[in-house]
Amino acid sequence: MQNIKLISTVILSALMFLSCACTSPQPEPVTERQTEAPAESTAAAAESIDFSDASETAGKMGIGINLGNTMEAYEATGCEQISFEWIPTLGENTPSDYETCWGEPVTTKEMIDGMRDAGFSTVRIPVFWGNMMENDGTWTINSDYIARVREIVDLCLDDGLYAVVNIHHFDEFIIRRNELSDCERIFDTLWTQIAEYFKDYPEKLVFEGFNEYLGGDRFSASGRLEALSKTEAYLFTNTLNKTFVDAVRATGGNNSERVLIISGYWTNIDNTTSDKFIIPEDSAENKLMVSVHYVDNAIYWQNQIGGQRWLSYIDDQCSKLERAFTSRGIPVFLGETTSVYPKSNFAEDAKYKSSSECLQTVLEELTDRGFVPVLWDTGGFYLRNECRIRSEEEAEVIRSIAGKLGGSQ
Repeated sequence: MQNIKLISTVILSALMFLSCACTSPQPEPVTERQTEAPAESTAAAAESIDFSDASETAGKMGIGINLGNTMEAYEATGCEQISFEWIPTLGENTPSDYETCWGEPVTTKEMIDGMRDAGFSTVRIPVFWGNMMENDGTWTINSDYIARVREIVDLCLDDGLYAVVNIHHFDEFIIRRNELSDCERIFDTLWTQIAEYFKDYPEKLVFEGFNEYLGGDRFSASGRLEALSKTEAYLFTNTLNKTFVDAVRATGGNNSERVLIISGYWTNIDNTTSDKFIIPEDSAENKLMVSVHYVDNAIYWQNQIGGQRWLSYIDDQCSKLERAFTSRGIPVFLGETTSVYPKSNFAEDAKYKSSSECLQTVLEELTDRGFVPVLWDTGGFYLRNECRIRSEEEAEVIRSIAGKLGGSQ
């Protein structure tokens, strides 16, 4: 399934958003604080609204990496149940309590510098947003929490990297529990706050509306998760993408022309390349990308990595994306791309027999077609405490493809 995260036996960091682990005492919620934009930031020094269009931006974004299991982490015990009514607090209820909840260290300048030096030009920063938020129906983002997101964004922009910020896992929480009209209102509220806070930031800050839950299951009256019909799923997906774009544009400033990434239905390539998936109307011209995940997901889990079926499947998925989007001038953002290929998942007839060979094959295919691949990583590919890619073979893959693309722009 498209929303299943890659689980590698060689990765030490667990993908805890699927495991619903991480328990902690639950102190009383903090007092509500209004979210205000920073008065000044060195990274937010754009002089005028003259942003590159989406295709030009895609050409500069190069290869990306996710800061996974970090700002999207939350206290997830019982999250698959309707009784999980709100987000429990952790520790002293500070941003670092959540940033480290799923086993990753606090993000530092040295980590981001290392990503830049390794050849990455883009860092995707998944963000939960519901952490430290009062359960009062206002959906007010905590000011300390968004300030911590800003600090990480600034580290990326100060290094000349693109920073991509989304709503991650909190979209799942909201969609599961609300009718479409309420989801529209809530996501309009959330994206208005985020966009207003960052509206003076330069073009290397890119917003991605959601993660991969558009069109996902919702709780029924009996409290069980049930799939939407295809008609309802596309309605949710198309409506909420439009809500995201309109909310950001309405804040003005640099958001009038900022590149935005709309999310696919389950970020599944087959679902998203259907003619039922609609690109929303946008007041800005040629400023939208489309996000999907994993061009080899199904074959990965069928233990066919490296073989002919794997190669044919990748070609088929990429060709569908070209026909649906790039042929129309809409860039493809592969927000989560396989980074590690374990031996246990290889085909018996594999032509490519190592993780680094498969990585190079996929990244060459994606970048040759003009897509923007962003490796999914939770500290197993890029070792954050050592600020380096885990193996020299994989580091050389990133360097060679980054060099071909022109390196960090």
